[in-house]
Amino acid sequence: MKYKRNNIQDRIMSYGIESKNAPEFNIPKWIDRYGNETGSIKLKDYEEKFKVIYCFQAWCPGCHSRGLPSLKKMVDALEGNDKVVFLAIQTVFEGRHANTFEKLKEIQKEYSICIPFGHDEGDESTENISSTMRNYRTGGTPWFILIDQNNKVIFNDFNLDDNKAIEYLKELK
Repeated sequence: MKYKRNNIQDRIMSYGIESKNAPEFNIPKWIDRYGNETGSIKLKDYEEKFKVIYCFQAWCPGCHSRGLPSLKKMVDALEGNDKVVFLAIQTVFEGRHANTFEKLKEIQKEYSICIPFGHDEGDESTENISSTMRNYRTGGTPWFILIDQNNKVIFNDFNLDDNKAIEYLKELK
């Protein structure tokens, strides 16, 4: 079963990366599901798993009103499902003073979302814009990226129907 998009998403399609291989992460700062700083996380760490990536910024109103509640709902609904991995990435492209690694830790705790969180502020090679944003061609935040077990991007957009996503993810074998 393929994840079904709505009419608006069908018209705008993707930002040029759906059906392509997912680019590897280049994110040095992570916290684990318990809020402890940890080493770098890579997609290859989750081979043969379905990956749900949530991109956000601490100061993004839509991230707090829509994105983080949707992520929390999906993580809770799929708790214990070893076929699906959830990761959250703070994709900094503005507001460095507010979108900090410390704020990321606070958000994980505030929403009780027990998944790894990464802090991607880019570097000189990305003009200090999140490498995830550049590599996945995201259009801002909040943003969801779905990557199948074969490492293909199957969804890359901000309009995710969390109920349909949960239904789809529960059917994975």
